[in-house]
Amino acid sequence: MGWINNLIEKLNPAQEEIAMDEGYSVQSTATPITYQTAYNHIEVVNRGVNLLVDSAAEITMDLNEGKISGISTVETSVRPKKVEKLINFRPNPHINADLFKRNIYLDLILEGDAFIYWDGAHLYNIPANKMEIITDKKSFIKMYKYGATDFSTKEIIHVRDNSASSIYRGTSRLVSASGSLRILQNMNNFQESFFKNGTVPGLVLKTPNILSKKIKDRVRADWSRLYNPKDGGRRPIILDGEFEIEYLGTSDFQELDFADSISAQERKILKAIGVPPILLDAGNNANISPNQKLFYTATVIPLVLKLTQALEGFFGYDLKPVYQNILALRPDLRDESAYYTSLVNAGIITRNEAREKLRLERSDQDFADELVLPANVAGSAVDPDLGGKPAQSPDAE
Repeated sequence: MGWINNLIEKLNPAQEEIAMDEGYSVQSTATPITYQTAYNHIEVVNRGVNLLVDSAAEITMDLNEGKISGISTVETSVRPKKVEKLINFRPNPHINADLFKRNIYLDLILEGDAFIYWDGAHLYNIPANKMEIITDKKSFIKMYKYGATDFSTKEIIHVRDNSASSIYRGTSRLVSASGSLRILQNMNNFQESFFKNGTVPGLVLKTPNILSKKIKDRVRADWSRLYNPKDGGRRPIILDGEFEIEYLGTSDFQELDFADSISAQERKILKAIGVPPILLDAGNNANISPNQKLFYTATVIPLVLKLTQALEGFFGYDLKPVYQNILALRPDLRDESAYYTSLVNAGIITRNEAREKLRLERSDQDFADELVLPANVAGSAVDPDLGGKPAQSPDAE
């Protein structure tokens, strides 16, 4: 068995250079102030991220006690029922599983990483934006740091999103939409300033006379007071002394194409986080169901699997998300049920094997572990020794 231990302990020869390239401490690659501000103040970001987070958090996980996936990170074995209770019901005495998972998925989207602390009995979410990863020149990660608190690799479950720049940390999904976020924020700031300042842009008052500073100030004050859009801006102003009005631009937001521009940027942001824009549009849509299916299969399920596989590698048990209660995926579940039913009826797998694939409990019935012999095989589905043409009575001859 010595050669197996040597294989397990063999280190990556390039790890020292990797650690040097990444640096001693690998911190958050996101700009949390920007993304947290966008999440808190931009409606489409808040709604899109919440839709993804809430959809992922409602998916529970099923634990298969009969299988162990690899070697667990924890030194002492944790009972399967304990792991299932922590994941699906009560991760720690202070919060429930729904809030716990929503915090994890929110960090994963906004930061690109999520960190879970295991104290030997409970699971706790640690904010990702302040967590540091201390690299190691031999293994991979030496430890984790949150402020002045150090955590070992056996205490932290690290859930990482994709990244093209680091093998230690993930990248926020809003990074690719940074340009759209800035444009959308600038548009919102312009609209707010337009109504807050109470001015009508694009107008020039012309007069052939040279006015004194006192008269100019009086005209500007009267114009701001009587034509303030914040107060309605409908009272006409009397122009005397050969004043003329000349338009330099437009004050109509529809003519400024703001609505279309804002809609275009919002769609880009939703696509960046993997939410089909049609799911947030109002009105009746004939193709809403295919887009819901696309949303779950292409965005929600891969996000849930990241957490599932991180927990699998830490505790060592086979975990699988449960999709049976998701309305958008129920047609696929019917197809899956029909598929395994056909395999059972064809005698390819047993009933209990099919139940295992569907993540259902095993049946205690004796026949559940026996193959079903199809009726069209060997002439009898009850006794396989009876084959060929059925026996006839002497009277029939």
